[in-house]
Amino acid sequence: MSAIPDLPPPDALALDHSARLVDRIRDEIERHDGWMSFERFMEMALYEPGLGYYSAGSRKLGADGDFVTAPEISSLFSRCLATQCAEVLASLGSGDILELGAGSGIMAADVLAELRELGRLPARYLILEVSADLRERQRETLVAKVPDLVDRVTWLDAAPAPFVGIILANEVLDALPVQRFRIRGPQVNTLGVSWQLGRLDWSEIRAERSLEKSVRSIELTLGAPLPDGYTSEINQRLAPWLQTLSQSLERGVMLFIDYGLPRAQYYRDERMTGTLLCHYRHRFHDDPFVFPGLQDIGAWVDFSAVAHCAVDAGLTVAGFTTQAHFLIGTGIDRLLAGLADREIESRLQVARQVMVLTLPGEMGERFKVLGLARDYDQPLCGFSVRDLAGSL
Repeated sequence: MSAIPDLPPPDALALDHSARLVDRIRDEIERHDGWMSFERFMEMALYEPGLGYYSAGSRKLGADGDFVTAPEISSLFSRCLATQCAEVLASLGSGDILELGAGSGIMAADVLAELRELGRLPARYLILEVSADLRERQRETLVAKVPDLVDRVTWLDAAPAPFVGIILANEVLDALPVQRFRIRGPQVNTLGVSWQLGRLDWSEIRAERSLEKSVRSIELTLGAPLPDGYTSEINQRLAPWLQTLSQSLERGVMLFIDYGLPRAQYYRDERMTGTLLCHYRHRFHDDPFVFPGLQDIGAWVDFSAVAHCAVDAGLTVAGFTTQAHFLIGTGIDRLLAGLADREIESRLQVARQVMVLTLPGEMGERFKVLGLARDYDQPLCGFSVRDLAGSL
């Protein structure tokens, strides 16, 4: 593990909140003979009712939160996404949009505003959101930015009945709970969580057959065994999750935007310690036991696994590319040209935002876009510049 940077201390109320979640996690560990899978720990840390990071009321996104997502960096991101949505809705004739985990609501507002300009508003804009606090913040954002379009928005507690349209998921896959494993000679171990010396800590046991089989499948794909001590993540919930989600889409397209890699790059030797990434007050590190309930926990996405599970669920891969190439394909240059009459300071600010979204050292290559489709065979403009689907 890498060294943890100095983190700003939470206030007393936040510390008490975290302590209550730790007590609940410890109780569950004790009920299960002193050991908990990391997958279950991550689930509780993020989603435990009333206490998990995404279930409680702390501000998570933006300058006052823990991290900033692409839609909050610049409206150009969402406007480009809307261009892709408009193309799909035109081909379908009509349809709905379903956004998974809408964050602050800024992407929904900007996508709707741009689709109105393009004359391609969806019949409904559905938001699947587990956090009551974020739902309220999303509503406030939509009322402030597109008050005349709020009546098109519906919040859901579960995946909807089959619909025609588009499913959008920006930084959703990385927050699905994962299993962690470690190679010990010829053996595959699973990394779990125990209570030791008054704190949460890692605990390693031999992996169950299903996890070992998944790791051996990865090694088969790579053409070589993973080295001794190699530690990484596998999302074993991905297949059932995608199966359920795919049942909501009768015809149309899904777009997943997240940080991640194809499998051949994901499990390279240079990632010996895995891809776990925690965010707290705009600092990032890899210790999930710091301030449980107050920090985000995620893992890089194995996009090959997503694609394979999608095909098994009856979907087709419609394209795969970097965020930078997707934004170029959906016309970010055209949108920038439309800002030429702004004041110089405003143009410079937009230029800085675009660099964060597109440069290789920023979000441009770390973030990828995967398109999946059901009963939809039209080309997608977002993958017209460079389609890397062959790398999956």
